[in-house]
Amino acid sequence: MPTISVKRDSLFAALGRSYTDEEFQDLCFEFGLELDEVTTEKQMLMKEQGDHVGTGVSEDVLYRIDIPANRYDLLSLEGLVDGILVFQGKNALPVLKLKKYEDCYSLHLTPSTGLIRPYAVAAVLKGVTFTKESYDSFIDLQDKLHQNICRKRTLVAIGTHDLDTIQGPFVYDALPPNEIKFKALNQQKETTAPELMELYSTHAQLKQYLGIIRDSPVYPIIKDKNGVVLSMPPIINGDHSKITLNTKNVFIECTATDLTKAIIVLDTVVSIFSKYCTNPYEVQQCKVFSPDGTYELYPKLKYREEIINVDKANNYIGINEEGDNLAGLLSRMCLPTTHEDSILRVRIPPTRHDVIHACDLYEDIAIAYGYNRIERRAPRVVTTGGQVPLNKLTEQLRNECAHAGYTEALTFTLCSREDVATKLGVKIENVPAVHISNPKTLEFQVVRTLLLPGLLKTLAANKKMPLPMKLFEISDVVHKDTNAETGARNERRLCAVHCGRAAGFQFVHGLLDRLMALLRQPWHKEHGYYLRQCEDPAYFAGRCAEILLRDKVIGKIGVIHPSVLTSFELTNPCSSVEINIEPFL
Repeated sequence: MPTISVKRDSLFAALGRSYTDEEFQDLCFEFGLELDEVTTEKQMLMKEQGDHVGTGVSEDVLYRIDIPANRYDLLSLEGLVDGILVFQGKNALPVLKLKKYEDCYSLHLTPSTGLIRPYAVAAVLKGVTFTKESYDSFIDLQDKLHQNICRKRTLVAIGTHDLDTIQGPFVYDALPPNEIKFKALNQQKETTAPELMELYSTHAQLKQYLGIIRDSPVYPIIKDKNGVVLSMPPIINGDHSKITLNTKNVFIECTATDLTKAIIVLDTVVSIFSKYCTNPYEVQQCKVFSPDGTYELYPKLKYREEIINVDKANNYIGINEEGDNLAGLLSRMCLPTTHEDSILRVRIPPTRHDVIHACDLYEDIAIAYGYNRIERRAPRVVTTGGQVPLNKLTEQLRNECAHAGYTEALTFTLCSREDVATKLGVKIENVPAVHISNPKTLEFQVVRTLLLPGLLKTLAANKKMPLPMKLFEISDVVHKDTNAETGARNERRLCAVHCGRAAGFQFVHGLLDRLMALLRQPWHKEHGYYLRQCEDPAYFAGRCAEILLRDKVIGKIGVIHPSVLTSFELTNPCSSVEINIEPFL
């Protein structure tokens, strides 16, 4: 689910009124969104980079809002504001208009593009007026689309250009890398394509896209009439045609391996930002010529009609509303609807590519009606439901740990490589951890393999609390497993940590014995549980033991080593026990 960050003051100004955080959270919920976090840009950077954040970083309040993955029309401030105002009944849904194409802006594909990215679409926005905020939003929307529907540019890559700096018609070609030379965006000199690939191999953002074309014998390139390079998709645009605050006319091109996705992306970008044109919501089409000489006009901006039955809609959702009311609910969701003779005629605009079936309309009716208003009723089919045994056992053990005086913690499932390896005295290569291929921060690089690091970090964050501190957690960890269908498996674990003036087995051994007694496991080498001394760099030598259940290791108990405590910025001794609870089912 993508998350967008919008400045609270700019959002309220566009909405025409101010809200408290609670009021806006309720509004988001009614609209089918979720206000994830209220923060500032400085706080976000501090999370990612630590305390070393330079001056001049904005302190403006930001709303981080979770957007459904299929609602591409809400991935910018402009789209979000338009959607909310229509939902509130304050504005009508804008009507998009197509302006006749001009041959000078046509885009011609060569046969060689079929070797790498065979599709392209294009459009022109005339008379655009950018402000600093709308310019930033324009760039951010492209990034959000690249990460979402474009699948990190593998399916679609968006290029936007200052039309007044280039001359059409344009050519989309694919050339051997050594034949491509241009001045890339924000570079000081012209470089060849291989040099660019080497240059961006260490770039924080662009290096992840290089593999899309690196091994291809040809690289895609878009040029204007005079041979000026507009972009080398999906890597970088040219510096010559870059968009600035002074840009008035914008040429938008999307190259793709999936034509349908390219059409959706182009429709989304132009429908949202055409509001800034001299003639608002007017988009100029472009001719896009295929290698065989035929052409298509883009963007399509197609409106289509879907028909649903009033009784079916009420029945599926579990409500009983008149047809006119249902039509009003759909209209509030940016789907203009009329009612006649128990039929709802829904006009689906090009901004709502997510609507592909009648069930999508039923869902929007339910959102606009309010899920909390739908009356609960018994199912019409005979079913037998029950709690998952593992979850039932988890709840029972939680109660007993709390009765023993431990406080429950809920820690992050993702953590850094150091948390599960270096800080515990082992190498990451020896840890069966599942790694995140594109971690956003250094704190979230792998999926945890132990619950212990999370509890130690929780203790470090609560040093001001009185001693002793006793924490526990019962949650899943994830281990690599080549025998599993997904290559990894979940394992439900219980971990408890005692932090005080002294450390010893006795502080956590009592909890272990209590839990085993409740689980009816005797202290017995063959038919119950017992301890066996072991060595682990995370624990004091001679003060660590494996916990065995019927001769199978299910966990460890011991006194945490001082070097581990230092790594987690703890100064008081700690003892811990961690076991796998799945064998008890």
